[in-house]
Amino acid sequence: MSRASKLTLAGTSLAAAGTIIFVHFAQKWEKAGMHAGVIRDMEQQRVKKERQADFEMQKQLEEEYRKVQKVHDGQEGGELGGNG
Repeated sequence: MSRASKLTLAGTSLAAAGTIIFVHFAQKWEKAGMHAGVIRDMEQQRVKKERQADFEMQKQLEEEYRKVQKVHDGQEGGELGGNG
């Protein structure tokens, strides 16, 4: 083989190996990014469920308090806003 053919073979082999290595690492980075997205979504769902549970608990407490206490809304001429 001539020197030029050896250099061409070596160059194309290095380019092919470099491409394969780059694609391999690109796939790893993409997979890691997708996994991070899944983890982030799971955390968001956990926070949403926690907030919903807090909301439901507050709603139940409000209902219990409304049964026990007499509540006036601001539209009725309640005792607090009267003439001093």
